[in-house]
Amino acid sequence: MTTWPTGLRGPAWGADYNPEQWPEDVWAEDVELMRRAGVNLVSVGIFSWALLEVEEGRYEFGWLDRVLDRLHAGGIRVDLATATAAPPPWLTTAHPEVLPVTADGVRLWHGSRQSYCPSSPVYREKAVALARALAERYRDHPALAAWHVNNEYGCHVSRCWCDRSAEAFRTWLRARHGTLDALNEAWGTAFWSQRYSSWEQVLPPRATPSFGNPGQLLDFDRFGSDALLELFRAERDVLREVTPDVPVTTNFMVTSGFHALDYWRWAAEVDFVSNDHYTLAEEPERHVDLAFSADLVRGLAGGRPWLLMEHSTSAVNWQPRNIAKLPGELRRNSYAHLARGADGTLFFQWRQSRAGAERYHSAMVPHAGPDTAVHREVERVGAEYGRIAELVGSAVEASVAVVFDWEAWSALARPAHPTADFDYHRHAFGYYRALWRAGVTVDFVPPGADLSPYRLVVVPALYAVDDASPYEEYVAGGGHLVVTYLSGITDTRGHVHLGGYPGAFRELLGVRTEEFHPLRAGEVVALDDGSSAEVWTEHLHPTGAEVVASYVDGPLPGVPAVTRNERGGGVAWYVACGLAGEGPARVLRAALAGAGVGVGPGGGDVEVVRRRGAVAGSAVSWLVAVNHGRRDAELPAAGVDLLSGARSSGRAVVPAGGVVVIREEEV
Repeated sequence: MTTWPTGLRGPAWGADYNPEQWPEDVWAEDVELMRRAGVNLVSVGIFSWALLEVEEGRYEFGWLDRVLDRLHAGGIRVDLATATAAPPPWLTTAHPEVLPVTADGVRLWHGSRQSYCPSSPVYREKAVALARALAERYRDHPALAAWHVNNEYGCHVSRCWCDRSAEAFRTWLRARHGTLDALNEAWGTAFWSQRYSSWEQVLPPRATPSFGNPGQLLDFDRFGSDALLELFRAERDVLREVTPDVPVTTNFMVTSGFHALDYWRWAAEVDFVSNDHYTLAEEPERHVDLAFSADLVRGLAGGRPWLLMEHSTSAVNWQPRNIAKLPGELRRNSYAHLARGADGTLFFQWRQSRAGAERYHSAMVPHAGPDTAVHREVERVGAEYGRIAELVGSAVEASVAVVFDWEAWSALARPAHPTADFDYHRHAFGYYRALWRAGVTVDFVPPGADLSPYRLVVVPALYAVDDASPYEEYVAGGGHLVVTYLSGITDTRGHVHLGGYPGAFRELLGVRTEEFHPLRAGEVVALDDGSSAEVWTEHLHPTGAEVVASYVDGPLPGVPAVTRNERGGGVAWYVACGLAGEGPARVLRAALAGAGVGVGPGGGDVEVVRRRGAVAGSAVSWLVAVNHGRRDAELPAAGVDLLSGARSSGRAVVPAGGVVVIREEEV
């Protein structure tokens, strides 16, 4: 099976290309500008269903034929979309049952995008038919490099609460739980007189007078992710049938604001992982958030190369204030993704739209045309990508891992928890940020992964755990583990582990918490090691663990807040509070030292990542350094910078706001 877009030389560089928005006399100019900018891959047809199938069963492919022929003549490969992300108005008018319904019964109409119920058999039938028609028409087209199924599944409609979805949900529940008695037990329906006596009574978690059932909400989130995954598989399987040698992907949204899909399950279903990532313009540490996302996507890809399917050249259109990127930021963003395992970076989109909801979203060719700073930066990076082709296929290595769980994120985002102030992504990011600033490269792994390759593993708020034995075995074998609060609290049904928190991890950590003590809004408490805590504290008792830090004030003065438990050949740390500021860094410095993990040459405003691979059969490593600061930085390095040709014999300079890609040499 092919696992990368075919026919590419060097890193992928390009964008979503939407020629249907423009007169045909613009297309020739597009291809010429693409050639000048070094573009070698474009995604085509993502939102063109209404122009490809103009009425039910009548296809008009002529314009797409001409587009693909032009691109091929220009030496540009095509990631061809199945165009199923936005059903055309003729479809939703003829079949209004396709339209999604919200939890409070409101039907969402056509007029934007993703206006379909994931469980609609009509939508699925029409989408699969279009995918088949495209595959059969373009199976032998020389420009075809990959298939792009749908677009950003779940971005706007991740769930539907209609009657058809209710039927599909019941079918899913029967497969998961088997019997109604098992469902009642899993959902704890003895509470609030919710016990079901027939399957027909079971509904999606529609609007109710008070808090919904936690088990029902948890299962509905799982069902929602699986329902969309089933749609992807249906199109993918047709594409594989017709074009078995063409790889298939769909673009994920591994970002700080999206947790509707369990991407660990999705990643196993694509031929190569691709992702869309947009920085938040008003976030000062947006480059660190980018690195978090890129490392997490590399984890989804199992360490193999992945593709950044979309980011922006400058401003987007959907943030409260759509601020333009600074000079050089486009370039730094691109190389930061490459540093962390991407073998290509594409944008939304090629030419900035003159109409439509995204007309103010930036592009490789802005409204002002190619004689612009944005396009000149695009041309610069495109030329540079031609000099770093040898990086393609290389890998990133890490000795530290972070366990990340989309189910924990979804579960903890639900109401009726001890505090409304906890944010799973922000919490995990706090520990990642500390490692990033220490120059430590991180792998992300799913719950239950093999942890043996890592010296240190961080487990932030792993909420639902049935069995902690993989973590116990890791520590017994010499591993060092850092577990934070809200870990191991429930099993995967959402039932609380009794006997004291942190439940499943209690014995491993050598502690027992008798009660949670979340803090008031804005409240901060002091610890005796100089740290402070916000959001969360808990009444903890050591049952074998060493106390590292305790509260000085707040609701629990003198009570342990951070502990360390030697167990077998390893160590298990527990952070029982919401460490603020440099608190996570203080704990992680000690944990890194104990695990024998040295800090890297980066840190501060400079990120440094090493990729390893081979050139002409010989092992090679490359140091990719991105300077996000305003001053030149030095780092220890020997070799040649592939971008500038400059040679370093022990120290290399990374210019302010600049990038180096050094093929390393032994000194």
